[in-house]
Amino acid sequence: MQEFAAIVEVDSQGRVTIPPVIRKALNLRKGSIITIAIREVDLPTGETNRTSQKRAQEIMGKNFFGIEDGIKFFGFNPTRQQLSTLSDIPFSQDILDKSKDSHILVAVFPLSILEIRDRVDNRLFYNHEGAWYNEQAFAKARGEVSWHLVRKTQADGLTSNNWQEQLALFGKNDEVPTAQVMVYTAIGYFLKTGERLVERKYARTSSVDSGGNCVYVGEVGLDGLGISDYWDAVRYDNEDLLSPRKL
Repeated sequence: MQEFAAIVEVDSQGRVTIPPVIRKALNLRKGSIITIAIREVDLPTGETNRTSQKRAQEIMGKNFFGIEDGIKFFGFNPTRQQLSTLSDIPFSQDILDKSKDSHILVAVFPLSILEIRDRVDNRLFYNHEGAWYNEQAFAKARGEVSWHLVRKTQADGLTSNNWQEQLALFGKNDEVPTAQVMVYTAIGYFLKTGERLVERKYARTSSVDSGGNCVYVGEVGLDGLGISDYWDAVRYDNEDLLSPRKL
């Protein structure tokens, strides 16, 4: 028996709308009989700093990679608790409206870089068989289920600076993404839209390798997504730093 968890809407007449990705996964056809267990989730009310998923998707357009996208493109089957955590988005409509062209709103599930690679065509990753990071802790870290606003366009003044110089240019609501968040976003966005992030550049992340060097994530190029490491005190011309908003 197949089991899936998903957020569904119940209309005023008690009818349940099943997300298309779940219908496809279950191979449902007209007349199919299924058993549904529904858990009611109370969403916060009166909070101006939060936005419903439907409204967020309307604002962000193609720059939205949500729960159903994670299920569809990564084959992830979220638990009820994970769905509850993602039930509403911790960014106001005003923040989303200001970020809709420069950022991607992404629901990140706890999948490590290695697990992501195993769930997609591994040719999307450069040198996947003998990758230097295969035994690195940062590549095995799953992270936490959460919403992120990840910058997709280059921020002014961040290239050709070392790590500390870049951090000094960040706003109070910006933070540096982990390599897991960057890989999840870059691969997911490419699978959904066919568009590349950090094209012709490498994005510095907050992750470090076993030698203490900063981990960089590159574009999903013809040879696949690249992951590199560099000493953080050095300035490189071929780098950028994509920042998500803090939750």
